Amino acid sequence: MTTKNDYFKAFCKVSKAFGTTIREEELLDLIVQSAIDTMKGKAASLFLADEEKDVFVPVAQKGLSENYLHAGTERARKTVADILEGGYLSILDAATDPRVENHEAKKAEGIASILVVPVMVRDKAIGILSLYTDSTRDFSNDDADFLTALAEQGGMAIEHARLIDQIKGNTKLFHDLSASVNSTLDVKEILHIMSVDIAHVFDIKAVSVRLLDEDKKILKLVASHGLSEKYLDKGPISAEKSIAEALKGNPVVIKDATTERGVQYKKEKKEEGIVSILCVPIKAREDVIGVLRLYSEVQREFTDDEIMLVTALAHQGGVAIQNASMYLMLQDDMEALKDEIWSHKSWF
Repeated sequence: MTTKNDYFKAFCKVSKAFGTTIREEELLDLIVQSAIDTMKGKAASLFLADEEKDVFVPVAQKGLSENYLHAGTERARKTVADILEGGYLSILDAATDPRVENHEAKKAEGIASILVVPVMVRDKAIGILSLYTDSTRDFSNDDADFLTALAEQGGMAIEHARLIDQIKGNTKLFHDLSASVNSTLDVKEILHIMSVDIAHVFDIKAVSVRLLDEDKKILKLVASHGLSEKYLDKGPISAEKSIAEALKGNPVVIKDATTERGVQYKKEKKEEGIVSILCVPIKAREDVIGVLRLYSEVQREFTDDEIMLVTALAHQGGVAIQNASMYLMLQDDMEALKDEIWSHKSWF
């Protein structure tokens, strides 16, 4: 019988691993193995939710066959909602309980009972940690508390790895954009590269850059990535009706573009698969000259750090536009100066 002391020792072992140079994959493997060894289970697996496809994807597992892992996928949103409602999900008979799917696959795998807890990051469930037994077990609150503690460690490991990747990606993104601004005056090329890189680093559906026309009434497309031609050809984008607050110099987050006020072409956005939008102003000196928009196909919370970075990137885009404008003005001045010098020479 597992005791609280066993749980404490196992948790200390996992916590100690955080202070070493152990890689994320090894730490997650340690977490699922600790769950099996300490709770005397048949298998354990840590899944992350793929919000776009509404399924769970295994990132670490021990004791499950390949046939079982590919037998089918649980619906992520429903499962997470069920878990969060009670703090954990205890399945006494995995072959019949209606709260789980793929009953036949579980029976064939020899799975009797399952204990499932959420993997939380910043108060959001990003996945689940599941323990499987080969004999029927009525899990206690202590069992659930221990598995939840392991899941928290898993969430910390995943978040730490994500932050490292994000820092690296953000640094590279800003460096590459700064290099582009300093190496060419082709504004469209710079903004196109910026759109592609932002979409990749932020793992979002699409990015667009629009600039105000001469009358400051229409936002004209300059660069985009990830948007269909049908969506881009939907019609003119009004500066007054399309997330107008951004043109006052303030970043705007639209959580649901298909329902919120102040958003144009809601039907077209729904057809395009656009849910959330981050819209930040592009400035040339102190004047707002356009907007940079990020489109997500799932409802997304943009963090303050993300908004700050995108705003800084939009500023770099504004610098590129400003540099190009100054170069063209200088060219015009040079032509005018040449004409003036030639007219003076004609006096002699």
